[in-house]
Amino acid sequence: MRAWTQKHRQWLESIQLEEAAQQVVVSEYIHAVDEAKSRIERFEQEIAVYVETFADQGVIKALQALRGVELIAAATLVAELGDITRFETAKQLMSYAGVVPSEYSSGAKERRGSITKSGNAHVRRLIVQSAWNYRHSPRVGIELKKRQEGLSQEIKAISWKAQMRLNRKYRRMLGRAKTKQVVVVPVARELLGFIWAIAREVAEESEKRKVA
Repeated sequence: MRAWTQKHRQWLESIQLEEAAQQVVVSEYIHAVDEAKSRIERFEQEIAVYVETFADQGVIKALQALRGVELIAAATLVAELGDITRFETAKQLMSYAGVVPSEYSSGAKERRGSITKSGNAHVRRLIVQSAWNYRHSPRVGIELKKRQEGLSQEIKAISWKAQMRLNRKYRRMLGRAKTKQVVVVPVARELLGFIWAIAREVAEESEKRKVA
């Protein structure tokens, strides 16, 4: 379901039903949506304040350089994964999230099946949701550019590489007559690789500052 646009909202408010009771119901539904939106905004503001005091705020800030990874997604990833650099390789992180293909062996033959789904389900859902953003052509829009302010060129380069590689992967796999739901999973898997790379870069930059 797509997000409501302002035009859609205006259309909802213009609806006039014959029965007064029905009109009240429509108005109540619209009011409920407004209340839910306000509640989400309050939660997001509280999280933003909390992140400023968080030990890993540098990683949270840096992860937002990636398309599809805004404040809530970045904060959730760090909260769920902890120190991302504890994973020695990107593949270990992918395995932890349960987005690596399952393998079956029979004698000398090996074949791969669907993803294992044996890891952190919360991270898996979040990363798949973020991966949908890479179906769009690579670009650095106003919001993404704002999130990247103050970050190093190395982190921005990783972000751009992610856009180029993941969009290309999405289009290539879609061209093989695979469904969008199937394509987005390997895109999400590789997105975790870029998340791992950014976390490692933040750690290295921190070490360099300490030495300096």
